[in-house]
Amino acid sequence: MADNPMHTYQAPEDLLKDHIILVTGAGAGIGRAAAKAFAAHGATVILLGRTISKLEAVYDEIEAAGHPKPAIVPMNLEGAAVKDYEEMAMTIEDNFGRLDGLLHNASILGARSPIELYNPETWNKVMQVNATAPFLLTRATIPLLRQSGDASVIFTSSGVGRKAKAYWGAYAVSKFAIEGLSQMLADELDDERHNIRVNSLNPGATRTNMRAHAYPAENPMGNPAPEELMPSYLYLMGRDSRGVTGQQLNAQEK
Repeated sequence: MADNPMHTYQAPEDLLKDHIILVTGAGAGIGRAAAKAFAAHGATVILLGRTISKLEAVYDEIEAAGHPKPAIVPMNLEGAAVKDYEEMAMTIEDNFGRLDGLLHNASILGARSPIELYNPETWNKVMQVNATAPFLLTRATIPLLRQSGDASVIFTSSGVGRKAKAYWGAYAVSKFAIEGLSQMLADELDDERHNIRVNSLNPGATRTNMRAHAYPAENPMGNPAPEELMPSYLYLMGRDSRGVTGQQLNAQEK
């Protein structure tokens, strides 16, 4: 990677040709940018999110650009049950036969408050969306990833998921959980029988709605747009990151 750092990675146009990639939280922000970038490099993208109108807008943008026709999977991760993930996996298998990539991007911020004042219902909701849902989705799709000759799983982390800070509550704890899940899965799949690499990626400060809610006083124009982070996402999803697994990576240079 030293010869081709992922932050300045220039992806070949056909990097993801014929790849089937599932992106959660694909309706806005980083998920939207990643779905469009993957499609632009040849992938058939499965757009998962809770707001159908947003998914349809991304679908239309991808199709208008002449990229491979995407698919839409409406799902509210807060309320989805085990059977919903298993049925979704069966639908993907029936339609595509495999998965070559999985980007866990969807998450919610919850409240920023001291632990002693933190609402337990909010805690459960954030943990459900940010930690339990990625576990259930990964569990259901591992058999599909095994059908790929070159699969990549990217878990979206956060700086507060690597070093906790006051008042970040369930969001920080959920991202610590994601780091653990990512490392565990990478270790479980790190042998010659598997061709699935697993990494966590911290986007860093990015111009998204979540960032604006977390830092209302911050000038959003001081942060890069999601599209500016795509070299890192393309690198990790494509063939040039083969052999890179179990890593805690950053989408922006420190």
